[in-house]
Amino acid sequence: MEPYHSSSTPKTPLLKFDAASGTFEMSGKSIPENTAGFYKPLIDWLDRYSENPAAATTLNIQLDYFNTSSSKSIMEILKRLERLEKSGKSKVLVNWLYDENDEDIQETGEDYKSLVPVSFQLVPIKK
Repeated sequence: MEPYHSSSTPKTPLLKFDAASGTFEMSGKSIPENTAGFYKPLIDWLDRYSENPAAATTLNIQLDYFNTSSSKSIMEILKRLERLEKSGKSKVLVNWLYDENDEDIQETGEDYKSLVPVSFQLVPIKK
């Protein structure tokens, strides 16, 4: 399966999803004009990945800022990973990386952690 990659722009995050290694990355800002349209190809890719995933899947999320519609898409991605974990096909780990001084992003990570029952680590970063 081909990796999924989307370069970052001032309004969209870097997306690097490698099926072979099971290592996924989201970083930057997420304020696309058409959030559902931006994330749909990635969510479709995750559905295909779930059919034959790596034994371990790790998602590293390091977003500086995202809007409300992006938060819904992030939740959809996390729900896909929750289903993958429940299927028993892959052990899922989510690393939520945030600037140690950014309480908003930290609290959002805590909210996601409470809503999605997968291994979920909050990782403060010094900038």
